[in-house]
Amino acid sequence: MIAWPYPGGPETTANGLLLFSALFALTYALMLERPAHWRRTAAKLASVLLLVVIAVERGGPVLLIAALVLSAAGDAFLAYRGERAFVGGLASFLAAHLAYVALFATADTGATLPLAAAIGVIAAMAAFVAVMGWLIVPAAGRALRLPVVAYMAAILAMGVAAALNANLVVLAGAILFIASDAALGAGRFAVAADHRLLPAVHVFVWGAYWLAQATILIGMTG
Repeated sequence: MIAWPYPGGPETTANGLLLFSALFALTYALMLERPAHWRRTAAKLASVLLLVVIAVERGGPVLLIAALVLSAAGDAFLAYRGERAFVGGLASFLAAHLAYVALFATADTGATLPLAAAIGVIAAMAAFVAVMGWLIVPAAGRALRLPVVAYMAAILAMGVAAALNANLVVLAGAILFIASDAALGAGRFAVAADHRLLPAVHVFVWGAYWLAQATILIGMTG
């Protein structure tokens, strides 16, 4: 028997929309290595915009809705390749992460992690982000170096806010988000464009990202 994240089965609005979002996310994953096309972009955007609809339908916080909308804007940019698209995506997701920081710092989600454990999680996240920064920042180039550092600071702040104030479901989503962003940065700056593992990196980035958004949504509205 399937344990649905929201009350009821797939016939309920929230669970049904989440199922369709997952199907669109899978469709996009199967199209990842294809050239940019409106169908590819539409599948990507649909998967996240349906999460926005769920957040609205469940009466989610305004900051959650804002973070998801900003993420959808970032997805629209990153559905295409090139430096301008990457910078647009970076700016959109930077704003989304700041919205998540404000959300986790102010929303009462029933934090369940003891302070000592939260400090341990924060130390692990900080070490991970520092190592990724050591690998990625020098390869980003002078023009992107500062934006990349600002972005990494924002994702770490999001993780810290989740560890201190959010429930374990939301924290799991935040950790998935950090992992996805780290893999995205590695794939962009530290892995050769013709490396045989790059397609697998792309799949991981997208899969971890969608799961992060869905998990945070469920943790905030479930």
